[in-house]
Amino acid sequence: MQKTVSISRELKATRRRENVAGYLFMAPSLLFFLGFVIFPMGMCLVTSAFNYTMTDFSFIGLQNYAELFSDAIFGKSLVNTVIIVVASVPTVCFFSLWVASVIYRLRDVYTSFYRCVFYLPVVTGSVAVTVVWKWMFNPYYGLLNYVFKELGILSRNLNWLGSPDTALWCIILILFTTSIGQPIVLYVSALSNVDHSLVEAAEVDGATNMQVFWRIKWPQIMPTTLYILVITTINSFQCFALIQLLTKGGPLNSTMTIMYQVLRSLQVAALWLRQRHGRDSGHHHRGVQRAAIPSGQERSVREEAEWIIAFKRPLPTG
Repeated sequence: MQKTVSISRELKATRRRENVAGYLFMAPSLLFFLGFVIFPMGMCLVTSAFNYTMTDFSFIGLQNYAELFSDAIFGKSLVNTVIIVVASVPTVCFFSLWVASVIYRLRDVYTSFYRCVFYLPVVTGSVAVTVVWKWMFNPYYGLLNYVFKELGILSRNLNWLGSPDTALWCIILILFTTSIGQPIVLYVSALSNVDHSLVEAAEVDGATNMQVFWRIKWPQIMPTTLYILVITTINSFQCFALIQLLTKGGPLNSTMTIMYQVLRSLQVAALWLRQRHGRDSGHHHRGVQRAAIPSGQERSVREEAEWIIAFKRPLPTG
């Protein structure tokens, strides 16, 4: 009896030491996460309840949120972001699963070839991919207009990126083509690791392909699907480079998203600080001039004023 108790105590001590060692290994990552993710998020929530300016820090409750949700540009950005997520995430997942279910059964050389083909837009720089798509959408000599006119679908050239009716869907199409590479590779790997003995047993018992998929394959690839849903949703929310390079939020804010509006707001704040402290070219300037914002693009006084109007609350002058 005493020997059993001694062994139990030794096992508990061993587990305790292993747990401590695991926590020590996790400590650096946990501290980094707390310091650079959780703490800034908490500070943002706290400061959102204050009128936080260069000269004032007064509590205003939910006034900032009320002004934010009453802003027309933010409302348009929110709707566009939801449309991008709802349209891109399911289509990326379904298309990737369909392609993977077809190519994973091929010979290894063909499977590797198709994986490389679909993954090519991912490893290619976003700027290069955007330049190609911009040429394809060009209203004068773009490939898309040429093909559709030859097929009789269009009677005249269409300004794909210049029309509020088509600009957002063009962004979604480009985002789709650049997002399917990684899910296809992950699904091919997940389907290849499915227990084929269960599949063969189900087929011997007379199960159909759909029954085999939903009863055997789908439960085994569910963790991969969850991961793909998460990363695709994050990528959709973070869509910025495509919009910046193609439409800059236009036309008429039809491609404005929350992420892009946040970056534009930061650019306005940075521009105002440079004008206020005279850091633009070493001396003070009067008013809002045509200055280079951090992205290196020159914008007119009127456009900068529109950006400031999008804030609703005027920037401090004191």
